[in-house]
Amino acid sequence: MTARPGGTDDAVILYDGVCVLCSGLLRFVARRDAARLFRFTSIQSPYGRALAQSLGIDPDEPDTNALVLGARAYRRSDAAIEVLSHLPHWGWVRMLRVVPRPIRDAAYGVVARNRYRLFGRHQTCDLGGAELQDRILS
Repeated sequence: MTARPGGTDDAVILYDGVCVLCSGLLRFVARRDAARLFRFTSIQSPYGRALAQSLGIDPDEPDTNALVLGARAYRRSDAAIEVLSHLPHWGWVRMLRVVPRPIRDAAYGVVARNRYRLFGRHQTCDLGGAELQDRILS
């Protein structure tokens, strides 16, 4: 977790739009986000690419999704826990913070490194479809 300089972005989830797993998680969050707290940007979009670079994420070889929330940037397992904990009935995931971050991030890293092989890759960037257009930042 790092401070976000000049943080005008808020409640933005940065995801890999060609990753089937990442796109599926985008839909999972969007369906459960009744308060419509989160907005989304794919790392392949101009906005997402700039956001990734500002967070120290290589947009050509992304190794993590990220969340900008409350002028803070979360990466890896911290981002996943923070996003899920804001969804109705998912607050219990905060308990995962008792697991040391290096262990959580190691598990996250295994999935991240193998996500295309395990889950596949879209030919084009998945922007979530028409139902999410008002929540997609490009």
